[in-house]
Amino acid sequence: MMDKNKLEYSFDDDLKESLNDPEFKKAFEELEPEFTLIQALIDARREKGMTQKELAAKTGIDQADISKVEHGKLNISFRTMQRLAEGLGKMLKIELVDP
Repeated sequence: MMDKNKLEYSFDDDLKESLNDPEFKKAFEELEPEFTLIQALIDARREKGMTQKELAAKTGIDQADISKVEHGKLNISFRTMQRLAEGLGKMLKIELVDP
């Protein structure tokens, strides 16, 4: 185990260690698709060089709501997800896969 007081101890190190706990691992796996979607939104917005305010103006979605989505504090409808994707010049693609 790495010393948490050293600068080279990272979030990834902590996550890897935490995933050894079966309860944590189960909770993390249940939320992982949501985290992945949120990160994809943030990454796409940053790649476009857009602020939340600019995305809000383009989509008609309140900037405060975009912030809440990006912080995992607001669940949104499929249609709202489509509007965000379109505002980012992206196409929304959802897949059903075997576990």
